[in-house]
Amino acid sequence: MRFKLLRRRLTISAPQMAIRSHRPWIRWAGIAIMTGFYAAIALWTFELGKTFAGVDTGAKEEVVRLRHEVARLREEREKTQSILNTSDSLITTETSAKERMVAQIKTLEAENRALRDDLGFFQKLIPSSGTEGVAIRALQAEVLAGKQLRWQVMVIQPLKNAPEFRGKLQMSVSGTLDGKPWMMDLPGGPQVLQFRQSRRIEGLVDLPAEAVVQNVSARVVEGTATRAVQSIKL
Repeated sequence: MRFKLLRRRLTISAPQMAIRSHRPWIRWAGIAIMTGFYAAIALWTFELGKTFAGVDTGAKEEVVRLRHEVARLREEREKTQSILNTSDSLITTETSAKERMVAQIKTLEAENRALRDDLGFFQKLIPSSGTEGVAIRALQAEVLAGKQLRWQVMVIQPLKNAPEFRGKLQMSVSGTLDGKPWMMDLPGGPQVLQFRQSRRIEGLVDLPAEAVVQNVSARVVEGTATRAVQSIKL
């Protein structure tokens, strides 16, 4: 039996043996190197073709142009923003100046009205020729809302180097109260007058309920003598 087995192994009918390499990675490394080499050649060929065709140069020029365009637009945007900021500041300044101007105009209009009133008041102070001594000029009175009386009077001495006057001003109002005749001296009694050329006096008086003022009178007295009298009707 052993002889048969030995003869089978030594004869042609013996099983075939395969010789395999114990280093398969060497073959795969070679394949990878060749693949990378072919890929590098293909990439180089592609880039070279773009250079010959002018595609790469045109793309670079387009990129450079676009960068310049972006820089220009950015600069224009900054200039526009600066102009807008300046415009906002100018508008704010102009608005403030306009408001100040409106306030000044209102003040000037009020002063102008006051000056016109004073002019009309002082025009009435021009004395008649030959007038001497103390005189009452521009007696004015106005009833406010039926509850108060506002009055104003100017007392003058229309003389050059006039001596100092010392006296009193008496004011009285008359009319009707509850349909009956009524007269009242201003509260506080006569007011002291002491001046050389002129003296302007004014006041505000509360009126009794249901009183109707029809006449206002001013009287300047010196001691017991009456120096000037003037009345107005309302």
